[in-house]
Amino acid sequence: MAASERERALELVGEEVSACTICPRLVAWREEAAANPPKRFQGQEYWARGVPAFGDPNASIALVGLAPAAHGANRTGRMFTGDRSGDWLYAALHRAGLANQPTSVAAGDGLRLDGVWITAAVRCAPPANKPTPGERDACLPYLARELALLERVRVLVCLGAFGWDGALRVLGTIEATRDLIPKPRPKFGHGVEAQVGPYTLLGCFHPSQQNTFTGRLTEPMTDAVLERAIELLST
Repeated sequence: MAASERERALELVGEEVSACTICPRLVAWREEAAANPPKRFQGQEYWARGVPAFGDPNASIALVGLAPAAHGANRTGRMFTGDRSGDWLYAALHRAGLANQPTSVAAGDGLRLDGVWITAAVRCAPPANKPTPGERDACLPYLARELALLERVRVLVCLGAFGWDGALRVLGTIEATRDLIPKPRPKFGHGVEAQVGPYTLLGCFHPSQQNTFTGRLTEPMTDAVLERAIELLST
């Protein structure tokens, strides 16, 4: 597929994500969050829809998160943008040479990713950051379609156990990889690696405040995962 065709096909997936209303609970929650923002965001217009993935259409690395934050990506319309998790992640991507700037506050702020695609297992903000299994399963086909289009992706950096599980579940639905998932099924852990056909899954604790404020995830730990992802591309 030509680069322009791949880019347009990925845009079409994003448009479908933005218009998705499959999960009533998530639709209600994303709209409730927009209608009742915290004081620091009052007066801002919320995206309040499914959040498309984004990044470099020629990416070799895909970051798989959990879901948009109610007052982060659900507000800005761009993955990991506008919240503390995003502050942590984009600073790390910049240090690794995978982003042109260390911050991301809004779509159109000049951020450019190089060799990286940022996506998630679930595309709407869930209550308490906990999608149901049914909501997860309804959303995973979007990730499967993205991986089919991102022909150069070889490393899936899974942010948290939910992202790890989502990536494995998606690979289990793809004909080329569904019979290649190791048995027993690989368990998530920070720095854990698992090979599934052409993909290497690489575990990283999610950059949530629960992990970063407590020291469970440090900047050197995040940097080491991204350095390993880059290293894997050369092996």
